[in-house]
Amino acid sequence: MTDNMLPLMTETVLAFLPFYPLISFVLLILLGKRLSWRLAASLSIAAMVLSALSSLFVISQLSVDIPVITSHLWTWFTLSLAEGANQTNQSAASININFYLDGLSAVMISVVTGVGLLIHIFAAAYMKADENFSRFMAYMNLFIVAMLILVLADNLVLLYLGWEGVGLCSFLLIGFWYQEKANVLAARKAFIVTRIGDTALAIGLFILFKELGQLTIVDITQNAQLLWVAGDDKAYWITLLLLGGAVGKSAQLPLQTWLPDAMAGPTPVSALIHAATMVTAGVYLIARMNGLFLLAPEVMNYVAWLGAATLLLAGIAALAQSDIKRVLAYSTMSQIGYMMLSLGAGAFSAGVFHLMTHAFFKALLFLTAGAIIVALHHQQSLFKMGGLLKRLPFETALFAVGLVCLMALPGSSGFFSKEAIIAQLWSSDTAGPLLWYCAIFGALLTSIYSCRLFFLAFMGESRFEQNLQPSSSKLLKFSLIALAVLSLIGGVFANIIEMSLAEVFPLDTRIVESDPYWLHSVAIATPFVGIIFSWFYFASYRSKESAASNKNTFIASSSGIATFCRQGLAFDSFYHWLLVKPYCYLAQLNRRDVFDQLLMLNAWYVGLCHDVLKSSQTGKLRWYAAAIGLATFLLLLVLSVDVISTEAS
Repeated sequence: MTDNMLPLMTETVLAFLPFYPLISFVLLILLGKRLSWRLAASLSIAAMVLSALSSLFVISQLSVDIPVITSHLWTWFTLSLAEGANQTNQSAASININFYLDGLSAVMISVVTGVGLLIHIFAAAYMKADENFSRFMAYMNLFIVAMLILVLADNLVLLYLGWEGVGLCSFLLIGFWYQEKANVLAARKAFIVTRIGDTALAIGLFILFKELGQLTIVDITQNAQLLWVAGDDKAYWITLLLLGGAVGKSAQLPLQTWLPDAMAGPTPVSALIHAATMVTAGVYLIARMNGLFLLAPEVMNYVAWLGAATLLLAGIAALAQSDIKRVLAYSTMSQIGYMMLSLGAGAFSAGVFHLMTHAFFKALLFLTAGAIIVALHHQQSLFKMGGLLKRLPFETALFAVGLVCLMALPGSSGFFSKEAIIAQLWSSDTAGPLLWYCAIFGALLTSIYSCRLFFLAFMGESRFEQNLQPSSSKLLKFSLIALAVLSLIGGVFANIIEMSLAEVFPLDTRIVESDPYWLHSVAIATPFVGIIFSWFYFASYRSKESAASNKNTFIASSSGIATFCRQGLAFDSFYHWLLVKPYCYLAQLNRRDVFDQLLMLNAWYVGLCHDVLKSSQTGKLRWYAAAIGLATFLLLLVLSVDVISTEAS
């Protein structure tokens, strides 16, 4: 192969990256139940294998000399530039289907296709018995298509298409088992809450186009930095709207309430959409638009504080959860909060690195939880588990690996990425010492709720009376082992990630020499403090006392404070009384639909005119002659008045 052919081949491979799962989606939807499990699984997994291999190839072509690879597919449509916008000698802006690969999108597609492939393999075994298996795998493939479009888009319109695509797939997959009302309500809630953020994002895009006349991401960043200075009002409002979109998709305050309920979907959905990929879309958006956010220091401050508040709120809520998947859901919110805190502090590379390692160990935790739930005949309550260390040693070992990474114990992937964030907070102009303390307290909460979960589920006496049915599927075990390995060794990618993101984030925050010497020691020791505290405080959960005694412990934990935390600090109740109840009251008052009645007035007027004209059509010659004569007289009278007024003037 000649040197001239390689760039063309790379562009072609990049262009076809999302089309493999798209073709699989179309075939699975069209053929549906006519496909056997083996054929449907093969189609879905083969598409992911092709996408993963293609991602690996195009990423390998990136280098210092070639930091960006682009691929033009076709021109989508053309927009006329707004009057007064920065037109740069152009009369229109073309919106293209273009893919843009740099260090940031390389990290994202490696997570989407790599972790996505392992989750698809797991899902093939996990959902084998479901009669709608083909439809489920089709939705999973469609999600990968939307996510790849989102992270590869070179303009914000194409990014928004992928953004809405992952929202649609989230709705379809959360409510996949639509026979149960709770699943439908959870899907609807996720769809409505995220639409709030999506609307803010759309308005931000409109204002961007009005002000800059551009929607290509690179051009937006360049023009904004030329036309605006740091603190400009336009940059402030635009980035604030973009932040609104990010907090909705990434389940951050105040739009975080949809994520815990989304655990109603099948476990592979929780792993793929609500841990590894979709919820990181907001993080990706802020990282991708970093040049714009740096022009709005106040909004950067908001990003940091929202991240800090979310990680603390979610950590406190996770302490009281009784459902194993809801603990992991709140943990996801907390870890996304760390990423937001990192971005707000200007430590973009550290935030993106934590995004990648979090995808590894959180997917491992969710999938292992799914394997445990299946073995326990779909039992998800932690207070009905116990003693799984002896009964499910394989799953216990893998879950422990995930928790070690989640707690960021030294040597794990979570340690390298989370410490990279915490290390840069103290000296950051945006964050500073106060947010450093928030991050440390969040790490303490993480270790405490992780230990509580492990003690309840895996130690102590068994509180599950039926026989266990652990899965013997090789596909399932392969995915879990692969994710466990990635979770353990993910820290080795630190230097690679930093080098690949150097061109994307040239103004990234760096550690300064004036940091106090004790910072790193405290950060490293914090998880161990949480473990020691949990060992004594949750002693009853790991002791060999009777199941009845543990049940009493659960009842004691059902106090007002525990219930408040279990309900996510009552945000759902607050929104219900603040928004839902007034809306339903107004809807009841307007049950006859005043606006519809106003529109019906037009129909009544047309009907009235019709009746008047209809009554004039009698079929009698004398009536018609009289009507013509009267009309002629009135016409002559009008003309005479007009002539007289003209002569008088």
